[in-house]
Order: sequence, then structure tokens, then C-alpha cells
Amino acid sequence: MKFQDMPYTDRYAQVMDIMTSRGLLLGAYDKDGKPNAMTIGWGSIGSIWGMPVWIVLVRPSRYTYGCIEHSDCFSVCVPGRDLATACAICGSKSGRDSDKLATAGLTAQPGSIVHASIISHCPIVYECQVMHRNDIIPSELVKQLQEGPYASGDYHRLYYGAIVAARVADDVAQRLG
Repeated sequence: MKFQDMPYTDRYAQVMDIMTSRGLLLGAYDKDGKPNAMTIGWGSIGSIWGMPVWIVLVRPSRYTYGCIEHSDCFSVCVPGRDLATACAICGSKSGRDSDKLATAGLTAQPGSIVHASIISHCPIVYECQVMHRNDIIPSELVKQLQEGPYASGDYHRLYYGAIVAARVADDVAQRLG
């Protein structure tokens, strides 16, 4: 795939639609340099502190949490329709227990700016440097969220990643559908 730089706001609606329908892939390296990817269905892209930012949510129980804590960076990779099964695998298996990228038929490569794994098959890629992190404060959540996504008590950490690169493949329209 051949990539070119893009403004981070390009294809915003399409990226958000893909995130909520089949998921995006959050990439990072573990402390031993092994690439990892986790499917995410929650996140936000926007402008904070006068810079473009991805906010992603990762539970401390997830293997990816340790990867981001170790590296202070991550990638957000937007998969094409052909990767729906791979996203399901990355969202249901842990990199702690297996090589889920191999199981999903995915390959990773290093980011061009940050030390985060990039999923080679994805036609849109964001590279992000962690600028801030904060944990969900259970007592500040409305009851609906306490009893819904957090009924088990496994609260997320929010990572605010400055988008230092946003790239799009030349054949993005064909790959995303």
C-alpha cells in the first residue's frame, strides 16, 4: 500500500462509523518489543490543548494497557471491510496468551514517528503520543454507566494521544468500501 499524509479530520464521519460498527485496531508494542493490537469500539478524535488528539479507553485488565503504559504511544488503525474477522479476533483474544496477530492473519510494522505497532493492512493510520492519562472516577459516573459498562468494576483509563501523523492509502475508497 502506498500512503500519503492527510489532515486528521479527513474521513472523520467514516472513521467514527467504522469504529462503532466493526471496530478500529489500537496498536502498541509490549515491553519485549512484540506488536499487539486490540479492537476498540469507543474513542474520540478532536482538538484539545490546540492540538489534534485521539482519546482511547483501555481497561487495566487488558494486555494493551501495559503496552501503552510502557511505551507512552499508540496507533489507531482503520481496517477495511475485509478485516472484519481479524477485528473480531483481536477483540476476543489477548496478546498476553497468544500471537493474535498471526491468528488474525495480520502483520505489523513500526510506526514512522512513534514507537507503536501499525497494522499493515489498514488503509488509514494515526500515530499518537500520549500527552495525558486519567482514570474513570467511579463515584462521578451516572448510575446508568455504573450498572452498564462498568457493572464488573473494571474501569477504563483514558489515554489522550497527540496525533503526530495521519496517513491514508491511495486506494482507501476501494479498501473501506
